[in-house]
Amino acid sequence: MVTIHLGAPDVPELWTVDSVRAVAGKGLEGDRHFHEDGAPPGQALTLVAAEVVDEVELQPGETRRQLTVRGIDVNALVGKRFRVGDVECFGVELCEPCSHLEEMTRPGIIKALAHRAGINADILVGGVIHIGDPVVEL
Repeated sequence: MVTIHLGAPDVPELWTVDSVRAVAGKGLEGDRHFHEDGAPPGQALTLVAAEVVDEVELQPGETRRQLTVRGIDVNALVGKRFRVGDVECFGVELCEPCSHLEEMTRPGIIKALAHRAGINADILVGGVIHIGDPVVEL
């Protein structure tokens, strides 16, 4: 894994952390998408491939995804169980780019990232995610 980004509600900037606690069924502690009462399916965790981020000339975090990972086909994790370090996850769906992302970055980014802007996932077994943790399909 390359980076971990968290954000707060109504604050456009994300910040980078070295580690974060992933809570099964809820999300990443301290993040704007943490759901104390339980996350809807696919809204606990987002991942994007660093190779795609590099190709479209964005910085890690600019895609608004929580985890930027390298060396794995993120899209191939949809419908599959995988681990990020010791945290077990399930890939729910592609996380398509939106107009908000385009407003935050540049015109044309929706087209550039279509079908490769990352995935939404559930957290099945919680734990701590660290920079450098491998992402492994189960």
